Amino acid sequence: MLPTHSFVVLAYGHSEHLEDCLRSLQAQTAASPILISTSTPFPGLEQLAERFGAHLHVHGPNQGIGHDWNQGLAAANSELVTLVHQDDLYSPDFAEQTVAAFARQTDAAFAFCDSGEVRSDGSRRPLAWNHRIKELLVAVATWPGSPVKGSTRRRLLLGFGNPVICASVTLNRREWPTFRFREDLRTNMDWLAWLQLSANHPVLRIRRRLVDRRVHDGSATAQCISDGARLAEDQLVFRELWPRPAAAMISYIYRLSYSGYNS
Repeated sequence: MLPTHSFVVLAYGHSEHLEDCLRSLQAQTAASPILISTSTPFPGLEQLAERFGAHLHVHGPNQGIGHDWNQGLAAANSELVTLVHQDDLYSPDFAEQTVAAFARQTDAAFAFCDSGEVRSDGSRRPLAWNHRIKELLVAVATWPGSPVKGSTRRRLLLGFGNPVICASVTLNRREWPTFRFREDLRTNMDWLAWLQLSANHPVLRIRRRLVDRRVHDGSATAQCISDGARLAEDQLVFRELWPRPAAAMISYIYRLSYSGYNS
């Protein structure tokens, strides 16, 4: 029997891209329930959810991004959960490919797919050099098509940065029913989560670009780069993975990738 799957859309504020995101979820070749989870509802959100057949889960008060993610995760009742970022777009076969991957590897902690990038207006964005480096890390860690399993592959995947795009990840709640993201961080909750979840379980890569991540100045990532939170949290993670001198060097090199984020 195939595992159950649902999309949980993490909505914050009134995003002009939310409707396009919901449309991409509604167009899946294998339908999965859609749940919109938010602590900042806006007028018209209930009607928007109804139009796309989505259940609306409102919680509050707003206590930060990690809390929002945990509330959305807790509201889902499926075995597999994709935490959808409201600005991003999903290929029609995302759910079908993802469920099939877990059917083949039932004990995986999570699965992720390859991704592309689009600009705010929806036009295709050529992959920047930093994205290509992340693709290289993923390719090396998952060669020749194996799940990420064991300390060496895990360090190759996650030890030099976070190449796993959060919007592409589907969590396996059968293996981690009580998992929660850290709520004291603003940008690296996902990276630390991948490290935690992969410690004793395999990780699956779906070798297709099934997500387009929207890059724009108003995104949470862009804001964290601008105010320095990204740099501080990157240093925190690298210090957990490497001796302090190595962590400082890797962190310095990694932050060079910030410059290409909105280009």
